[in-house]
Amino acid sequence: MSQDKRIIKKYPNRRLYDTATSCYITLEDVKKLVLENVDIQVQDAKSGDDLTRSVLLQIILEEESGGMPMFTYDVLTQIIRFYGNAMQGMMGSYLEKNMQMFAQMQDRLKEQTKQIYGETPTVTPGLWNEFLKFQGPAMQGMMSSYLEQSTNMFVDMQQQMQERTRNLFTGLGFPGGTDEKPKE
Repeated sequence: MSQDKRIIKKYPNRRLYDTATSCYITLEDVKKLVLENVDIQVQDAKSGDDLTRSVLLQIILEEESGGMPMFTYDVLTQIIRFYGNAMQGMMGSYLEKNMQMFAQMQDRLKEQTKQIYGETPTVTPGLWNEFLKFQGPAMQGMMSSYLEQSTNMFVDMQQQMQERTRNLFTGLGFPGGTDEKPKE
């Protein structure tokens, strides 16, 4: 976003203070700001340290504790296993790009829904089922495209790692090093 980040100060008593509105807010209010695409930054009121990630993780934890968690046990354990792994740095980028692609796919679905049912459709389970039946082939195409893009991103990530590894071992005479002469 082109605007400056909205600063929220976190005090030792765990209260959050929105400097834009000059009032105390809750985690639910922070969640609403995120849903409204407001670019925020949470700072420790005393030290000025950036606490944004920890507050966002706290919101996710509260959402996951609710009735409809997004992350399964398997997903959470896999994420934990990537910490300290050689692929840790690349995994964040990979997940971020996948989230962006998924959001683009969701936006396309919203646009299709608007074209069929108008600007403000009341989305009921019956309406959603009807839409899915009507748009089945289009959705399959979008999901295929999404999966293909995700696979291509992963392959690109692997190729980048292989190239970095080759460059790292240049001059050491290891197979695959860039100083190795091609076989004829």
